[in-house]
Amino acid sequence: MSKNMLAAVFKGEGRLELEEVFFPRLKREDEVLLKVEAASICGTDIHILEVPPGHPATKGVILGHEYTAKVLEVGGDITHLKEGDRVVIDPNITCGYCEYCRLGLPNTCVNMTTLGIFIDGGFAQCNVAPAKALHKISSSLPEEEACLAEPLSCVINGAQKVKLQPGESVVVLGAGPIGLLFTLLFKSAGAGKIIVAEVNKFRSEFALKSGADLVVDPTSENLEKIVKEKTGLGADVVVDAVGSLFAQTLGLVRNGGSILLFGMNEKARGEIKQYDITRREIKVLGTFIANATFPPAVKMLENKVLEIKGLITHQFPLSKIKEGVELMRKGEAIKVIIKP
Repeated sequence: MSKNMLAAVFKGEGRLELEEVFFPRLKREDEVLLKVEAASICGTDIHILEVPPGHPATKGVILGHEYTAKVLEVGGDITHLKEGDRVVIDPNITCGYCEYCRLGLPNTCVNMTTLGIFIDGGFAQCNVAPAKALHKISSSLPEEEACLAEPLSCVINGAQKVKLQPGESVVVLGAGPIGLLFTLLFKSAGAGKIIVAEVNKFRSEFALKSGADLVVDPTSENLEKIVKEKTGLGADVVVDAVGSLFAQTLGLVRNGGSILLFGMNEKARGEIKQYDITRREIKVLGTFIANATFPPAVKMLENKVLEIKGLITHQFPLSKIKEGVELMRKGEAIKVIIKP
């Protein structure tokens, strides 16, 4: 193995550069050296590369937080992993001792850091990660699909909060990768009617393929009127997968229904009429990344519960990662897989 490897490095101010960097080495006894099999471009990566950045990241870090890998070497303290094991990586590294970790909310850990955002991640041939972040997967799970364990685990965390009952209606706002994963998951859980709101025609087609009964373009159609016509009272569950549509959700959900806020947009400042939430007994739920939901995500992927392969629209070698980023930026791709 040579001393250098190609990596996609965040250089700040919207710049992602391919550079030759040194291969990583184990520095702690609880670390694992990984050979990256595949990594997928996330919407968060696109936000990091905005000018100004729509999401913070460490300048000089190797990006890529949705990835799967094979174990090359393990630290001396590790007994549950060995060379050759295949794993998916939970990139959010928590401390385990702060009050939120102890309350069972490690996804809100005050000392959290993230592989591929604040420390080096998977857009490279090799990576080092703490053993506690790794989840073993079967040898038969395709690497392209395994990459989606991270976003799927986040969606499962949100879906568990709304406790959808078979036959209940759902509105999903946004048909990006997250909105489509919600659509697939709710369909598999027995949702009655699923309505997806999306302005991009390319993504709208994928929403229908993912199980949506109807896709509405809210810029040319009256979404609230259509939802009321199709559901009667309004949707049982409304998911904002965009991160700026809280105000719109209130006109789509029935009295006593649930609103799940998943998407994140620091700049969003929607005006909310709190009276409506109280008077109509609407449940408003926030959800952030994964929380003990990697194991069920792996099980779903291994057992082919969801037709997740259809979300993978493009694959590129690492040398062409910028092409993948541009497709994501233009809304002309769903999931782009990068092979180091």
